[in-house]
Amino acid sequence: MLKRALAGVSALALLGCGAASAADLATKYPVKAVVPVVPVFSWTGFYIGANVGYGWGNNNYDFRTAAGVPYNYNIGGGDGWLGGGQIGYNYQFANNVVLGVEADIDWTGVGDTNTITVGPLANRTNTQGATLDYFGTIRARVGYAFDRWLPYITGGAAWGRTSFGTYYGADTASTNWGWTVGAGLEYAITNNFTAKIEYLYVDLGGNNYIFPNLSTLDTSFDMSVLKVGVNYKF
Repeated sequence: MLKRALAGVSALALLGCGAASAADLATKYPVKAVVPVVPVFSWTGFYIGANVGYGWGNNNYDFRTAAGVPYNYNIGGGDGWLGGGQIGYNYQFANNVVLGVEADIDWTGVGDTNTITVGPLANRTNTQGATLDYFGTIRARVGYAFDRWLPYITGGAAWGRTSFGTYYGADTASTNWGWTVGAGLEYAITNNFTAKIEYLYVDLGGNNYIFPNLSTLDTSFDMSVLKVGVNYKF
């Protein structure tokens, strides 16, 4: 019985020493709390959004009479507001590189009419000027992400519905294709909503018209566009 009692007391003593040693170790080497890792924002995914902006247009007329006498009319600009929407997709790789494609369409008030005072078109009842009813682009985007900031360059095809007035009863309204190039900066406000500012140069080319009196008209239209927009990223 005495041996058993001594064995029990020894076991309790060892347990007490172990507990004391564990307490001493915890005091000397405290366990640090695990800090959760905040995930880096990813630009990969589809998005859809809306935009508003302003455009500064420029148009030019090259008119030739039936006898071949040339007249160049730089009618000037035609500024106005615009607004519309966009849809696109981004893919982020190599940590920071972002490739994307975007298509957009905007309805515009860009355009103006003027009175021609010289040459064979002077003081006619025809409407001279250029208006842009709407335009769209299909563009590639290349950017370098700084977490939630994305500066990028962009370029691709552009199209739009232009009208250069009515001459000798002929309407010059048509849909033209051209090209565009620009740059922008986008910021991810949340994991789903982003905001951007973007500049585009848009060249929609022009057309050649032959009128019943055999005079001809060559037109061209280009503009600068500044837009702000918001996107919802899926």
